[in-house]
Amino acid sequence: PEQRLLGTITDGDIRRALLKHLGPESKVTRIMHRSPTVASMEDSRETILGMMKNRGLLQVPILDSHGHVVGLETLQHLIDGIKYDNPVFLMAGGFGKRLRPLTDETPKPLLKVGSKPILQTIMERAIRSGFHDFYISTHYKAEMVRNHFGDGKQWGVSIQYIHEEEPLGTAGALGLLPDTLPDLPILMMNGDLLTEVNFEHLLRFHNEQRSVATVCVRKYELQIPYGVIEAEGTRIARITEKPVHGFFVNAGIYVLDQKIAKSVREKGYLDMPQLLESNIEQGHEVSMFPLHEYWLDIGRLEEFERANREFKE
Repeated sequence: PEQRLLGTITDGDIRRALLKHLGPESKVTRIMHRSPTVASMEDSRETILGMMKNRGLLQVPILDSHGHVVGLETLQHLIDGIKYDNPVFLMAGGFGKRLRPLTDETPKPLLKVGSKPILQTIMERAIRSGFHDFYISTHYKAEMVRNHFGDGKQWGVSIQYIHEEEPLGTAGALGLLPDTLPDLPILMMNGDLLTEVNFEHLLRFHNEQRSVATVCVRKYELQIPYGVIEAEGTRIARITEKPVHGFFVNAGIYVLDQKIAKSVREKGYLDMPQLLESNIEQGHEVSMFPLHEYWLDIGRLEEFERANREFKE
């Protein structure tokens, strides 16, 4: 093979294709960039780094003098120990009623999958991606959560707690965040999810879309167990046997601009769908980021048992 570069495809390109309902059988030529930015073997580290920063790139193919692909340089490799100052807000105040009796004595975020609590696995994944400024919302058995995580020094990060005196819904606690947050998008996530989503790609996608909010979504398919009849008056136009309908559903992971958090001040109980719908009605753009990575919402006993089985595998 000649190893010549024909084009490039980014994580964002794939997700935008998924949103257009292009399946895995689609040809890559439909979404690839045919004239990508490249670097040569002679380019210095500083030259490549400057090129990537100026153009907002995470990877650049390396070509030799004949145009053959000889490698791939990544921003992560060039910038050792990259850090993100974006606040990470983890929601850990729920009662976990569907997981009783396990949650009678232990709050759901501290239930162990493998050898670690669910919330610790979530936080450590974000830490590995370069995030260091964490906020955890608490309500049910709040002291147990505080005692386990402390101020974050054990992980070399900062953890502050946002305590809900009364349950505030899936979005109300945003109104309790301090006014001193950096003017950067907030990564917000339910504290009972296991996922391998790339937080860096998610943040980059949000910044590219220039939306006030980005919602992670998953494809959910529902099969109708009967033959579905489409009619025109009394005439049957078509019969489809057991059709499958696909929907995008909320995956409980968000990136929110600061203006959204500030709009929640003193609103009390508020669920995330209400908050997002309000912004859409006001003409603000809300984007969705389709997940194809591993994702599991540990809401019921069978999902908790499944998580432990899959963690071992």
